[in-house]
Amino acid sequence: MARIVITGLWICAITVLSSFAVITWMPAFPKPKAEEYLEGLTYQKLKPLNIPIIAEGSVQGYIMATMIFTADSHLIKGMGVTPAPFVMDESFRQIYGDGDLDFRNLKKYDITKRLEEIKRRVNERLGSEVVKDVMIENFNFVTKKDIRS
Repeated sequence: MARIVITGLWICAITVLSSFAVITWMPAFPKPKAEEYLEGLTYQKLKPLNIPIIAEGSVQGYIMATMIFTADSHLIKGMGVTPAPFVMDESFRQIYGDGDLDFRNLKKYDITKRLEEIKRRVNERLGSEVVKDVMIENFNFVTKKDIRS
């Protein structure tokens, strides 16, 4: 009986000592790197935009677009105004005034260039690099005859 108790104590002592040795001599694990790009950014979803498409002197339809942008949260707190109205305004201006956007003659459209231009102009209007990225959640065209009265 004493032999079983001594063997059990010996097994417990070896387990405790080996656990302590592993914890003490184990090299420190590297800390996970934080995403520098995403640190301090805030995402804001804008209200849907309804942009009329005018051709041949009448409204041909509407573009329904929902935009999202990321902005530096530290800069937004220091500003007296949020960049959301500026992004909405510039998005509307860019899409409304774009002569390449013709839904009667569809062709591939460089949306990346347009989004970069929106970002550049908003940051120019705000006076600093507040807006980091502009994205599209939804972009549809509805013809005038498809709209319910």
